[in-house]
Amino acid sequence: MTVKFLDLQTQYQSIKQEVDEAVLGVLASSAYVLGPEVQKFEEAFAAAHGVAHGIACNSGTSALHLALLAANVGAGDEVITVSMTFTATAAAISYTGATPVFVDVDPESFTMDPAQVEAKITPKTKAIMPVHLYGQAADLDPLREIADRHGLTLIEDAAQAHLAEYKGRRVGGIGHVSGFSFYPGKNLGAYGEGGLVATNDDALAHKMRLLRDWGQQRKYHHEMLAYNYRMDGIQGAILRVKLRHLEGWTESRRRIAAMYQERLGNLGLRVAQELPERRHVYHIFSVFHPERDKLQAHLNEAGIQTGLHYPVPVHMQKAYEELGYREGDFPVTEQTAREQLSLPMYPEMPDEDVERVCEAVRAWVG
Repeated sequence: MTVKFLDLQTQYQSIKQEVDEAVLGVLASSAYVLGPEVQKFEEAFAAAHGVAHGIACNSGTSALHLALLAANVGAGDEVITVSMTFTATAAAISYTGATPVFVDVDPESFTMDPAQVEAKITPKTKAIMPVHLYGQAADLDPLREIADRHGLTLIEDAAQAHLAEYKGRRVGGIGHVSGFSFYPGKNLGAYGEGGLVATNDDALAHKMRLLRDWGQQRKYHHEMLAYNYRMDGIQGAILRVKLRHLEGWTESRRRIAAMYQERLGNLGLRVAQELPERRHVYHIFSVFHPERDKLQAHLNEAGIQTGLHYPVPVHMQKAYEELGYREGDFPVTEQTAREQLSLPMYPEMPDEDVERVCEAVRAWVG
């Protein structure tokens, strides 16, 4: 039997009646784009993260794009971010006409190293965009201090970090604005694409609502050049149902992570850890080994699915070769990309599957 990396079908079966009723309700109302279900989801998600505004949109990438546009990032500007991320982080910056400027990550959290940021600030810098990678918050207090001191916007890429915490506060409202993803495999996943921008700033919220819906407050009255980034009513209804279960699912992920940590922590293998004053939500559970590819092949032969997040850093992608970065520019990022392996992780994962993964890893490490 295969140990699945992720099992969305099992999750759906556990909430099938709630989801089916919610979807049928949208079909009955014909509120297919935005509408009351999306609005109720926005309000509930914002409340869950302690922020004043949630603006739902059609993807996590669009959420980051909206956040950048609301911060007036545009052609000729620079945004400081990390290369240890999915390409959407940098792509959203590029969509505005700005240039991503990378810094290395901290070797413990794999998130932006605040000590490297100020050296990269130039007169062109408009924003700083850390990534809460794998479900653990970046070190936000020093980043917010740097941003405020230099008059920059701090944008949280929270695509993997629903309900994650930093020093007792939920991510999403610690920066000036944040972007979340509801891609199906996320901790809170839609049955399709979806995203949301969150902020405590009334002016930013107003601007992002206009930007996601053709620049209109009244139908056919367009105040600015804008986009069709609206969330579907069906996705809003599904996400509203799933949000009610997210805290329980998050605790299940944390329990599974604790099992992995206990069973794999003394093998000479680097294992994902929760840093002090953080709440890690374990979107991804990572282990690290110099012979990662051999370990992955061994687990595959044992019928255990795994993943790599991410094997090629953004600064080494062909799409960004024009920026002129070279191998060796970001040593921690590059080592992480070479050594990281994602083990199976989902809330409904049976304990016996966790044990089987651990036994297979132990057998290989020896």
